[in-house]
Amino acid sequence: MSNRIYAVVGMCGSGKSEAVKRFVEKGYSRVYFGEVVLDELKSRNLEINEQNERTVREDLRQKYGMSAMAVKSIDKIRELYKKGNVVIESLYSWSEYKVIKNEFGEAFKLVAIHTDKAIRYKRLMTREIRPLTYEQSESRDISEIENIEKGGPICFCDYLIVNDSDFENLYKEIDKII
Repeated sequence: MSNRIYAVVGMCGSGKSEAVKRFVEKGYSRVYFGEVVLDELKSRNLEINEQNERTVREDLRQKYGMSAMAVKSIDKIRELYKKGNVVIESLYSWSEYKVIKNEFGEAFKLVAIHTDKAIRYKRLMTREIRPLTYEQSESRDISEIENIEKGGPICFCDYLIVNDSDFENLYKEIDKII
């Protein structure tokens, strides 16, 4: 069987990072599109917080287009794909999807993680890294839908996992895919 590339998509707090962890446990190499933003924050000497991340994300997309994270990560994806299976974390925009799909064709699949909004916001308020208030969570949702084409890849997924339960059930659903 030839190598695969899965991108895990979903709204903030849906469980994407946990899903990606499962892929990594199963031997997949991880490419984190958010690393592009974090690297840019560091280069600008900006604090890592929700507002700065949003500003940098939107700046990069203005400068490089809506496919910025994919374009800036494509060489890394190519290199890892030559060696084995790859999972992409934080693919957001339809334009990013098209860049990866055009490069890798049928080897590339989308896995959407859907979680009830109330559950997501509760998770976001209690997470250890970059916790968000209810208002920040809602603001981020709206920004991602309106500004970065996030809905397209979620709607166009090859696999849909509802993650309103625990990690064990999420892992079982991922294992069915891989």
